[in-house]
Amino acid sequence: MANPVSDLILGFQDLVAGMPDLLQPVIVALAGAVPFIEGEGAAAIGIVGGIHPVVAALAGAIGNFVCVAVIVLVSSRARVAVTSRGGRADKPVSARREKFQKAYHRYGTPGVSLLGPLLIPTQFTAAALAATGVPARRVLLWQGIAIVLWTTLITLIITGIITFAV
Repeated sequence: MANPVSDLILGFQDLVAGMPDLLQPVIVALAGAVPFIEGEGAAAIGIVGGIHPVVAALAGAIGNFVCVAVIVLVSSRARVAVTSRGGRADKPVSARREKFQKAYHRYGTPGVSLLGPLLIPTQFTAAALAATGVPARRVLLWQGIAIVLWTTLITLIITGIITFAV
């Protein structure tokens, strides 16, 4: 059975390779907006597609951050709309939400933002942070730092600048 994420990645790689040079970073940025691909996956797609690593990393990170920014702003406004109308009913907390809240109380916004990509896409982490009332500016700051760090790290590994001795 085909893996939808790997099919999507291969599709983006083919699309990048078939585009004129000026449009290739746009495709990489669009790939960066996709959950589970994100900035680091998009940078890899761009590099494999023949884009200079710095351009691929920038495009992937920008695409990822723009998507996260939209999600944070929408989630923050939705939270304000719901809480200002008194729409906060006492609902049982889901296991997933409880797990997120434990991680948030343990690591805070910086920790959840920096470690979150190891478990779930930045878009999901950002939405959860904003929905729980973390100020949008704080979420965007730490998500931006996380996106830049992870995209840079993966780009450096892919290009061979960072290697691991086995």
